[in-house]
Amino acid sequence: MGLAKVKSKPYYTIEQYLVHERDADERSEYIDGEIYAMAGESGAHGDISMNLATALGVQLRGTVCRGRIKDTKVRSGALKEHFGKGMISYPDLVVICGEPEYHDKHQDIVLNPAVIIEVLSDSTAEFDRGVKFMRYRNFNPTLSDYLLVWQDEPHVEHYTRQASGDWLLREYDGLDKDFRIDSIDCSLNMADIYDRVEYE
Repeated sequence: MGLAKVKSKPYYTIEQYLVHERDADERSEYIDGEIYAMAGESGAHGDISMNLATALGVQLRGTVCRGRIKDTKVRSGALKEHFGKGMISYPDLVVICGEPEYHDKHQDIVLNPAVIIEVLSDSTAEFDRGVKFMRYRNFNPTLSDYLLVWQDEPHVEHYTRQASGDWLLREYDGLDKDFRIDSIDCSLNMADIYDRVEYE
């Protein structure tokens, strides 16, 4: 989903953003005091997101981890002055292990993501791979895995946090691949992820 700056006022506090967001009909993300509208998803984006949620939801049943989709927000980067005021984002899918930790009593902003998955589009790919991943890896110490899923071809980038703090990248191409997310003991199949998605 794409982002477009929609507010002329230069800066908002997180609290001001949340007042706006919790009353709004359309979703928006908060980055260092500015509010960005989120564009609607394509059919392929919706299919891939549902496929991922279905595959992981079945495997997470009965475990200490749970998945959340679409409307769960994640807070990142609010504590370091040189990164501005922080980021509140809507991952396409987030897995939380253990009891969820929340920003406030509304319980709609998670502080302890374990796995985040973003389904990429042309308008979001650079942001999701750059600024957003930088915030996630620097300010969400519970995050162990970050997956970027292409919607215009069967391709997945899977970043895994190492004991050293470095991130290891594995890439999967084509529909005949299987891979694991060891931190949550789940397996994914590329053909399942891309079920019903058609390419030109």
